[in-house]
Order: sequence, then C-alpha cells, then structure tokens
Amino acid sequence: MKYAIRILFTAVVALVAIGYYYKNSGDHLTGDKWVGLGILGASFILMPLFIYHRWKDKKVKDYMLTEDNIKKMRDFNNKEKTDKD
Repeated sequence: MKYAIRILFTAVVALVAIGYYYKNSGDHLTGDKWVGLGILGASFILMPLFIYHRWKDKKVKDYMLTEDNIKKMRDFNNKEKTDKD
C-alpha cells in the first residue's frame, strides 16, 4: 500500500507538471486537462487511499472526547499545576 501511494503521488505531481508545461508553451486547453486530471487523481484516488492507510488498525475511541478522556485530561492538568507549585 505504501508503494502504491508513493507511485500515485509521483503520477499526480507528474500530471500537474506536464499540465503546467503545456500551459507555459501556449496550449492552455491541453494544459488545463492535464492539471485537472492530476487534481482529480489527488482528490478522489490518492487522498482516500492515504487516509485509509494512516487510519487502519487504529482505535477511533482513543481520539474521541469521552467522559473518561476528559477526566484524564483534567487529572493530568491538575497534576502539572501541583508539580509547578
């Protein structure tokens, strides 16, 4: 998965670079098409794959604000305040 994401990222950067090359050489319509394909690939293929890759095997509950987590944060902050005094 990691290598597929790297290859897709390289392809997206290449598509955008090719698009700007065409736009710089005067063919704006073709350049816009290549840049658009690169942005679409980044938005609808690369980003979801990257998010899935980074979040798999993680517990969502660890990142949610629950009563237990609020209590832990308060206890931690109170402990730091008493340690400074």
